[in-house]
Amino acid sequence: MADKDNSVNINSDGTKAAGAYHHGDLRAAVIAAGLKRIEEGEGGELGLRALARDVGVSATALYRHFPDKEALLDALADEGLRRLGALQAQAWLKAGGGSAGFKATGIAYVRFAHDEPALFRLSFTRQMSERKEGEDGGEVAYNLLRAGVGEALPGVKDPDVAALHAWALVHGLAMLVLDRRIAWDEAMVGKVVGLTFGGIA
Repeated sequence: MADKDNSVNINSDGTKAAGAYHHGDLRAAVIAAGLKRIEEGEGGELGLRALARDVGVSATALYRHFPDKEALLDALADEGLRRLGALQAQAWLKAGGGSAGFKATGIAYVRFAHDEPALFRLSFTRQMSERKEGEDGGEVAYNLLRAGVGEALPGVKDPDVAALHAWALVHGLAMLVLDRRIAWDEAMVGKVVGLTFGGIA
């Protein structure tokens, strides 16, 4: 099949090759392959050609979804933020919302950095372009942050400043863990996050 076709690879006998993809799921397959390489510590091999080999298509087949490597890295970073937001949402719900949920989302943030350091760093070092509402992978995480501030400090005068304060604390704590300035200790993380707003437990 022509190199420009990004839907499937065809064997000489006319059957679909193993790992062939329909047009709609190739992008998702490449992102999954990229995340796997990051997880396995192969972040240096995140080029389009390497990932094309992983999913069994030509590099040309990826250009419709990722015009260059920068677009691919942006997509991986965005997926990292989506994962972070999903984990924080789960933590919020499990804790029952309110102050306990607010604390749980902070702990989840630091835990994500500890568990997936390479993806965390990628997600927060990319200069992401302007997004329309609903297209930003970090939107869920930030909305939870705002909600947590609203419930934990209902009388706060400037929720944006309070949210930035909370974000700065958990991000700084995450970076201290990643840079091995402090050892990972979830109980300690919980205590530090609990002090974010005047001793919220």
